[in-house]
Amino acid sequence: MPHLRVASVNVNGIRAAARNGMSGWLDTAGVDILTLQEVRGQDEHLEAALPGWSIIHDEGAAKGRAGVAIASRTPVLSSRTAFGAEDFDSKGRWIEGDFLLGDRPLTVVSAYVHTGEADTPKQDEKWKFLEALGTRTTELGSNNALALVTGDLNVGHRELDIKNWRGNRKKSGFLPRERAYFDRFLGEAGAEVTGVDGSAGTGLGWVDVGRRFHGEVDGPYTWWSVRGQAFDNDTGWRIDYHLATPALAERVADYRVARAASYAERWSDHAPVIVDYSY
Repeated sequence: MPHLRVASVNVNGIRAAARNGMSGWLDTAGVDILTLQEVRGQDEHLEAALPGWSIIHDEGAAKGRAGVAIASRTPVLSSRTAFGAEDFDSKGRWIEGDFLLGDRPLTVVSAYVHTGEADTPKQDEKWKFLEALGTRTTELGSNNALALVTGDLNVGHRELDIKNWRGNRKKSGFLPRERAYFDRFLGEAGAEVTGVDGSAGTGLGWVDVGRRFHGEVDGPYTWWSVRGQAFDNDTGWRIDYHLATPALAERVADYRVARAASYAERWSDHAPVIVDYSY
């Protein structure tokens, strides 16, 4: 059965990633659509790193920060960057591209959620993003659509998603309120969902492809701190996602995290998340 291979990765700077091994990895990865976060560059840097690819890009508002892009082997049919309320600056953090999966339309998103910092204005921006994410996924998921939100969402949803979850319960990335958003995103569509923080809301019915594919296991993690021996000890976080509408999730043929064989072979502090969608 033919498939579309979609990979998502926070490149931690497209120029550094290209220098450190991304191009060699792409030569053998067989990727059709590549979503990138933390591009930290301009269009010309993406074009130099990804020759021959069709690219859409939303540059971050601050030079050298954020930036999201989608690169594809076939041109995007249409694209959008509008996201959230008018007073919310999502520049460089959300881009949508429309493609075809067989003969059906497919919307692919590259998203980069704020890192946040508990009880600071940085966290306030993260709350705004997560709220807008709920609104937009409700729209994208209507009418049995094929839609996919990929990227560095900077939240570990469950204890299985962070090796050292006990030590991070009061830190941004694993706050109960953050995790409750994901409880609602991934809860049964239309059902009342009680979040881990005790809040009540309505389930949106989206599917965490990685968790469904791997089941109730630790990880597999997608990001490791550069401090200490986090990578060597696999003390990681699973914060890079493919969130799919149910109609698309049914088409998942394979999911894997392309963790580097060694620390020296990494070209980002995140690992690519690769999923094959059949058609």
